[in-house]
Amino acid sequence: MGKKSKVNYLDYIPDRNSHYAWEINEKGMVTVIVVWTGFYHRFAQKVFKKPKFSRIELDEFGSFVWLQIDGQRTIFDISQIAEMEFGEKISPLLERLVKFFEILKEHKFVILKENLHA
Repeated sequence: MGKKSKVNYLDYIPDRNSHYAWEINEKGMVTVIVVWTGFYHRFAQKVFKKPKFSRIELDEFGSFVWLQIDGQRTIFDISQIAEMEFGEKISPLLERLVKFFEILKEHKFVILKENLHA
């Protein structure tokens, strides 16, 4: 029987998906911009007047975390920085952070890379 490798979710290194543009407003909040392309999206844009893009506005916590993603820091590293910034205000930190990264990954806003040094 082969051994299963157990990777701790906190050891992953998130990196922003370069297919999505993003911007920071004057209050420091991040907005991720999703451009809708492809045949079905163009059809819906013409026939149903659907927008060509969507703007996903992150809250204070999400914006802070987004700005910590640099392709070098692990999710654990980011949790430590977030804890210093927000303290108990974002408790339970790890559960919220893991859920946030799961959502980002599901929507392909980030790519999670294995930390080869963990």
